[in-house]
Amino acid sequence: MSKNFSQSSSLFGLSKKTLIYLSIVILLFGAYIGILLFGENSVTALIHLENEKRLLQQESQNLQNQNQKFQKEYFELKQLESKE
Repeated sequence: MSKNFSQSSSLFGLSKKTLIYLSIVILLFGAYIGILLFGENSVTALIHLENEKRLLQQESQNLQNQNQKFQKEYFELKQLESKE
């Protein structure tokens, strides 16, 4: 009977206490990885922000080009006014 009891109190050569601690560590590590991947400061948030940055840079470039065209048109009109 004591032989069966000693076999049931260990699994994979580890005691129940060690298995409980190991299970808790694995669960906490899983939660940490989940937060890293899907939390507020996560990899997905980083990818979203990088995409938003790229779009804003493109919009900025477009607005600079548009501003350049308007400045050219403005100075051309100003030259025409001064000739009259």
